[in-house]
Amino acid sequence: MPRIPAVAVQDAGPLLKLMYRFARKRYGAVPEPFAVSAHHPKLTRVSGMHEMLVEKAAKTLPENVRELAVYRTAVQLGCSWCVDFGTMLQLHSGLDIDRLKTIDDYATSPKFTRQERLALAYADAMTTTPVSVTDEQVAELEAEFGRKGVLELTYLVALENLRGRMNSALDITDQGFTSGDACRVPFPVDATPGS
Repeated sequence: MPRIPAVAVQDAGPLLKLMYRFARKRYGAVPEPFAVSAHHPKLTRVSGMHEMLVEKAAKTLPENVRELAVYRTAVQLGCSWCVDFGTMLQLHSGLDIDRLKTIDDYATSPKFTRQERLALAYADAMTTTPVSVTDEQVAELEAEFGRKGVLELTYLVALENLRGRMNSALDITDQGFTSGDACRVPFPVDATPGS
């Protein structure tokens, strides 16, 4: 259970109820980080708009590269909610989720392409403390994806660091998006979102 409880449907105002309905329709359940942040309505709205805008804007990199870099960041941070949700997103995008079990071996595994390895190594370097990104890494990524691609990758990994660290601080853990039929988490109307 998170350190701050989610805002229950019955306690939500009209706009928040609409946002919950949209989230349930899209993901099968209200993502718990969203329902917890609902205690601060302005930040919740800004965050929701930001996430939608990033999703629309981040189309330079191949989807598999984007999703794997974000997933790797979640793994490195130990954010079980992010890993669960990221797996569901990859599953619904038709990506190979079986290889996620061996993501720690990405540097030598034939299951990952060169592009994916570059992005995964960059995600690792960005997520360590202190950040360990090198000039050579950025140059290699720029040669592979262009400047726009490097900026997109950097932004997505940084954003996942924000999400994962916030979820970890608030003890928001996996919600079951990948158990059974992914994206079809039951949502009782009279209960707290995400439970």
